[in-house]
Amino acid sequence: MIKKIYFCLVFAAIFFLLGCGKNKTSITMAGSTAFQPFAEKLAETYMSTNDKVSITVQGGGSAVGIQSANSGAADIGMADLVELPEEAKSLTATIVARDGIAVIVHPRNIVSALTTDQVRDIFNGKITSWKEVGGNDALITVVSREAGSGTRSSFESIVKDINLKKDALIQDSNGTIRETVANDENSIGYLSHGLINNKIKPLKVDGIDATAENIISGQYKLVRPIFLLVKGNMQGEVKNFIDFILTPEGQEIIKSNGLLPAK
Repeated sequence: MIKKIYFCLVFAAIFFLLGCGKNKTSITMAGSTAFQPFAEKLAETYMSTNDKVSITVQGGGSAVGIQSANSGAADIGMADLVELPEEAKSLTATIVARDGIAVIVHPRNIVSALTTDQVRDIFNGKITSWKEVGGNDALITVVSREAGSGTRSSFESIVKDINLKKDALIQDSNGTIRETVANDENSIGYLSHGLINNKIKPLKVDGIDATAENIISGQYKLVRPIFLLVKGNMQGEVKNFIDFILTPEGQEIIKSNGLLPAK
């Protein structure tokens, strides 16, 4: 009799758990590596008070975010672009944050400021030595993101007329850009303002520091929006989650972790 009761309780627990699993809504996000850590933090906070939702966040770059949203491989695509490409125009786009793109060097580099023209000439390979822009007599190592990166697309769109030098080091995330520059005193790269730390030094561009205040005021020009992309109309838990990101609580999470609010 006791054994029978035990098995009944076990089966009841299994059916209960299966029932809970069936009621749980899964949301997959993919795309922008710059926004990925912020999306993970937002998802963690949202799930802590919504136990019927499971959110998985993947990177891959903005191009992957657009493709995944279009194909249905992801419920939400993430893209950090100055302007969405034609293939994203059929998607429902929501700006959830803004981000500055900092031009960075090693902390021991004596150069602290460049003009937009100098930045362009360095990445194009026209300027090849730091001595040409007031630095040491050393060759410049150019570090850039891969094709399809939203950060690269936005950087090139704002700086304009970039024809990246052929021997540039290509990295696949903002984090690897940061580590590469942090380990090479003669390197230069660019990354999300939210990922600046003491391992690297952001440069003034056209005399303006890449600070949150200057980005918000519009004085610093290397700025792009962060889009969340959905195929068709937003609905259900996908809409609820994106609505949460736009609440004061969600925007504060974005701000406190290094990005800028959507408005």
